[in-house]
Amino acid sequence: MKKQAFTLVEVLIATILVGLAIASLLGANLAFTRANGDGAEMSTAEFLIEQIRERTTLVSYADLRLSFDDKNFSPPIGSNGEILNDFANYSQQITVQNVSNVNFQTVVSDGSSNFVRITVKIFLSGKEVSSACWLRASY
Repeated sequence: MKKQAFTLVEVLIATILVGLAIASLLGANLAFTRANGDGAEMSTAEFLIEQIRERTTLVSYADLRLSFDDKNFSPPIGSNGEILNDFANYSQQITVQNVSNVNFQTVVSDGSSNFVRITVKIFLSGKEVSSACWLRASY
């Protein structure tokens, strides 16, 4: 009677295939973890942008430049002006510029138009994560 068993070469090939499958799963897990971390950073950055957007709606048009132009908030601030210490690694950089009444891409001298463009950049440990800009009219 002949015994039926795996040869050493067959066992070696099976071990290599299982090892490759495990290595692939670990690589995929690392990629998913990084993507999840990036998503959390982006989500936080968008939240911090929205806090400034809401804050600028509470300030009169005349006071926008005085209150926000060339301001950096680190730690960032919330919509009511409160300091958001839970996000201490983040910072908000804000620029307010007057723009042309007919071309919002053209920056004009202060007070010479009825529109300002508010630009907010969010940084995490000095690296820019996100930015957004919007217009506000004096009407």
